[in-house]
Amino acid sequence: MVALVVSFVVAPMVGRAAQPTSENDTARFLAGIQPSADSPLLPLLKDWAWQQHASRFNGIFAKVESKQVGRIHTWAGAKLVSPSPVLFYMFSGPDFLYAHAFFPNASTYVMSGLEPVGSIPDLTKLSRDDLDRSLRNVEASLNSILTFSFFQTIDMRHTLIASRVTGTLPILYVFLARSGNTIRDVSRVTIDKDGTVQADDAIAGTAQGADGVRGVKIEFAGDDGRPRTLYYFSANVDNGSFKPSGFEAFCERLGAGDALIKSASYLLHRDRFSDVRDFLLEHSRLLVQDDSGIPVTQFDQATWQLRPFGHYSGPIGLFANRYQSQLARLFDQGHTEAIDFGIGYQWRPQSSNLIVATKTNATISGDPAGNQPVSPHGGESNKNRSVLGSDATDRGRSHHSGKHVRRNRSIGSGIRYSSPWPFW
Repeated sequence: MVALVVSFVVAPMVGRAAQPTSENDTARFLAGIQPSADSPLLPLLKDWAWQQHASRFNGIFAKVESKQVGRIHTWAGAKLVSPSPVLFYMFSGPDFLYAHAFFPNASTYVMSGLEPVGSIPDLTKLSRDDLDRSLRNVEASLNSILTFSFFQTIDMRHTLIASRVTGTLPILYVFLARSGNTIRDVSRVTIDKDGTVQADDAIAGTAQGADGVRGVKIEFAGDDGRPRTLYYFSANVDNGSFKPSGFEAFCERLGAGDALIKSASYLLHRDRFSDVRDFLLEHSRLLVQDDSGIPVTQFDQATWQLRPFGHYSGPIGLFANRYQSQLARLFDQGHTEAIDFGIGYQWRPQSSNLIVATKTNATISGDPAGNQPVSPHGGESNKNRSVLGSDATDRGRSHHSGKHVRRNRSIGSGIRYSSPWPFW
């Protein structure tokens, strides 16, 4: 759950030798939570800028917990039965908050976006002005996702380079800390073309290049102490990059899992993202998405069972050409359940929609031995699936990383299934 309370009691560090700041203490500090009792960051808690930062985050995350995260935890606990150990969350950016809210028990999280990992300098060596500016830019970077449930990519890119604390790493740190997790180790990694992960000593802030896909591996634990891993990769996942870069091969090594897609700019409606779309259909037991994810006409009704939640009123104006008549039929059949939280571009609870798709067959392509769920939600490979019609067209061009939403536009999870109902 989201950590909300912070103490301002600062213990003096008399007679102690200087020591490096741990990643976990850095994450807690950036999240507005007091670090450990022997942290070199403790003197910085006296600074007015950090105290205001902590106060603002306490208020903001308390609201997010009551209105969003807590409700999603409850919904997911009731509706998402027997989740897999692996979660694929493409087009996520650094949105660990919602990955953890929907799938808190995953052991491995795989997230991706175009934004580079960035870097976090030694906060004890920043000037007061640099530290204040960095804290405010972290807040600004989180504004849209904490308000609307998704990142506004253009704004995020601006704020993530506007201070000494850069990239997606500080955002991941904040969400990990505020979700009650403890960071144990952080390492920069790169993916070779064969899908092998290796240590990456390249310059911080660079993204995918000739040496492969770059990212970060964060090892952490929740309240239960169980070790977990978060991968974030700065990766282009269109057809020109997803396979050639080795990112697909890396994901295949993890076997079958679950998937989350939200506020994905309807990119999976496009032919040039068919490779990543096919991968998710072939390697997911359970897929949770809003209408910006995989078009419903891409789900083979012999393999998948779809369950609608919320209300589908069509896309916002920016994506008006992505209306799905087949999806509207699914929601109009009377089997739809309400949700009490907002999600996606139609971010108000009464306007939001989710689809929970589950495999109805026993096996999934690429599922390694020992990675079977408690109750099977498998499915055969979809390489030869029949797609009955399509509402998805490739009109216009958009940048694939994400969540382009006009600033002043009004934009606004178990699975105890009965017998499947056709809707195509």
